[in-house]
Amino acid sequence: MADDPEPARNISGGTDGGGVAETFEPGEAATRAEAVVDRLGDRYWQKTYGGRDGFECLVRTILSQNTSDKASQPAHDALMERFGSDGADLAETLADADQQRLAETIQPAGLYNQKSETIVRLSERICEEYGGETEFDEFVRTGDPAEVREALLDMKGVGPKTADCVLLFAGGRGGVFPVDTHVHRIARRLGLAPADADHEGVREHIEGDVPAEKCGFGHTAMIQFGREYCKARKPACLDDPEACPMADLCEQVGVYPDSGEIEDPADAVSASGD
Repeated sequence: MADDPEPARNISGGTDGGGVAETFEPGEAATRAEAVVDRLGDRYWQKTYGGRDGFECLVRTILSQNTSDKASQPAHDALMERFGSDGADLAETLADADQQRLAETIQPAGLYNQKSETIVRLSERICEEYGGETEFDEFVRTGDPAEVREALLDMKGVGPKTADCVLLFAGGRGGVFPVDTHVHRIARRLGLAPADADHEGVREHIEGDVPAEKCGFGHTAMIQFGREYCKARKPACLDDPEACPMADLCEQVGVYPDSGEIEDPADAVSASGD
């Protein structure tokens, strides 16, 4: 494994990859979920995360909602160039920003009117409740993780995945495994969580079965695995059962190589009567 093979952009929500390369001592996995994460780490990267600015991470994750990194990254970069390049408090700047100008700036991310409204509203609240970007960043880094998560989820426009990304990439909290669409799909296909589990159910199962220090790179590496192998519409195993590096650890819930069909794991279980 290279010292830091993670792509320079996008995976962890920024322009420089983020995190610090680590090496976790190999050993016998206590759970199948840990075995999956260990193998993902061997294939992709093992890293610890944290240290990003909490407010910028929040904004970056808002931009990534319901779109791809390819779309949200240019929006983030344009926002920072227009609103964050003069050294002023970013939360204060965005709280006072003209929403239409902000919407035009983040247009590549899609849903730009809705996202610009959310960003301005969150910026105003953070200035009112914390005093600005610096104080909010300190809260994210040093506050009790449960309290930080609760505070984030209390903000309109912030869901569990967004809150967990802030905890992981800015707060550096161990034991946080954000669940996006890739993780939700893969965990249920592999049988690491119940087939009918929602995003929160998947998170609870994985965080309960994977050691805290492995959750961060498990999350980012699983996303990469989803992009390369376990795609939504055409997982690698449909073409060749041996093509997938997780074949021996996968229950293939909702994937039928013999017929070439796929379906949501929850539908597969419903059809079987389980």
